[in-house]
Amino acid sequence: MIRENLPTLVIASHNAGKIAEFERILSGWWRIQPQAGLGVTAIAETGLSFIENAILKARHACRETGYAALADDSGLVVPALDGAPGLHSARYSGGDDASNNALLLNNMRDLGGEDRAAFYIAVLVLMRGTEDPAPIVAEGRWYGHIADAPRGDRGFGYDPLFVPFGENRHAAELSPEEKDRMSHRGIAVAQLLKHCGE
Repeated sequence: MIRENLPTLVIASHNAGKIAEFERILSGWWRIQPQAGLGVTAIAETGLSFIENAILKARHACRETGYAALADDSGLVVPALDGAPGLHSARYSGGDDASNNALLLNNMRDLGGEDRAAFYIAVLVLMRGTEDPAPIVAEGRWYGHIADAPRGDRGFGYDPLFVPFGENRHAAELSPEEKDRMSHRGIAVAQLLKHCGE
């Protein structure tokens, strides 16, 4: 469903992959505006949980722009690594996605079977204004395991290594539409839209 005169929603992220996913999924409900296009810089993610970081980012974008803002804090959790990379997924190695993937493989080199289980988590916070006392919060989880080697050239982050439950393909081999339906972010967005009355 496409609507006219869509309200603006600022995406409180500088991650091009996340922004592209939100534009695909939400462009029928809002006019999506990445925060960088409004001159908003990234804020330090000092929270101790995904929800805390998402709230920090959403409030910062609201304050800087005056628009409603949607923030996503997400990551990959490997229980056998005590939850790592977790909150530090994007900066796990201090380098780029390829470096993060290489470090994860190295840290899991002696793990097999159920110890290779992992899940992606995304926590979304939709804040209508800086003082919004009841922001909408939605969460999605995508379960699977970490493969022994990367495969695929789609997606971003740990998608080349992540094999969703029930799939033989890696997340980086899925089409954008498939990923939007199955992924942690897609699940969280579906919940968000229900909360918004859609």
